[in-house]
Amino acid sequence: MNKIITNNRLMSVDVLRGFDLLMIIVADRFFYNLNAAAKTDFTKSLADQFEHPEWLGFHFYDVIMPLFLFVVGVVIPFSLGKRNAASNQNVYAHIFRRFIILFILGWIVQGNLLFLDISKFHIFSNTLQAIAVGYLFSCIAYLNLSKKGRYIFFAVCLILYAVLLSVPDFFGHHFELLPNKNLSIYIDQQVFGRFYDQTQYSWLLTGLGFTATTLSGLFAGELLLSSMPRPKIALYLAVIGIITFSISLLIGIWHPIIKKIWTSSFVLFSSGISFVLLALFYWIIDVKGYTKWAYPFKVIGVNAIAAYVGSHVFNFSLIAKQVFYGFDQFTSSYYDAFCDLAGFAILYFILWYMHKNKTYIKV
Repeated sequence: MNKIITNNRLMSVDVLRGFDLLMIIVADRFFYNLNAAAKTDFTKSLADQFEHPEWLGFHFYDVIMPLFLFVVGVVIPFSLGKRNAASNQNVYAHIFRRFIILFILGWIVQGNLLFLDISKFHIFSNTLQAIAVGYLFSCIAYLNLSKKGRYIFFAVCLILYAVLLSVPDFFGHHFELLPNKNLSIYIDQQVFGRFYDQTQYSWLLTGLGFTATTLSGLFAGELLLSSMPRPKIALYLAVIGIITFSISLLIGIWHPIIKKIWTSSFVLFSSGISFVLLALFYWIIDVKGYTKWAYPFKVIGVNAIAAYVGSHVFNFSLIAKQVFYGFDQFTSSYYDAFCDLAGFAILYFILWYMHKNKTYIKV
């Protein structure tokens, strides 16, 4: 038996979450500063992959946020198990409490709550808030719908959102799948008013996409909990991912893959990649039993909230500059990239110390 579960949690899920967070908290800044120093075609290609495209298309960095939502969905069957509304009403209190806390943390991280200035406040503008929405509706679906009902709900989210985005005229306005000309952005602007974040990203109507992405992870979690042999589970995850990815490319011909408004084709595209990544991590860790290499990712993954919020509230690269200022003379133009790694090392040490002492921040 080489299936590694800690507190009813697959190690591969924690490791995948840690890998995802590593990309969020250090990779984008590091590759940007590395390219600023090196100025080579290779470093530019890496830096480009860690930036979102202007509108259409897909870069590697675009999978990071949906993978976060996907992993949240994976854990739902593990955390809720066989509970239902009839046997445990308290579960809803937990779900809504987590929803509220995630939303508040989103305000702290990117909603400018800490400015204490209402003119700078954004109501809905962060990954944690997208997770809150996806988590809430996916949990409700898990507790109240049959497996077939959840699949239907997933399809309805995708189809309804795609149809709404494709209708050219609403509210006396003409809409297209273009920046600042689409229905999702229009609804955010009208509902949030001065609290809209003034970006090309959409949030409110896009909740349909956030929910669908989280549900796709929930489906993967149910597969992980099935009684099938572990190698077969890994194979199914990979096949589902490849099929979903392929379908998204076909749908993308008429309904483009656009991360900023989370189109239905983007949901399928990113979910397909997430399924394949989960299959890979699950195969290596939980099927083959290769775990030693994964420990650093696990340290990050088991304290995901602390890692994410901490990296956004505190500028660890700036902290590193206060500590390692003497290295400036040795690293020259690479000093900023060096401080990105040094800052991450400081954050990692904190996370490692927390893990060593079994201190975990959960919501």
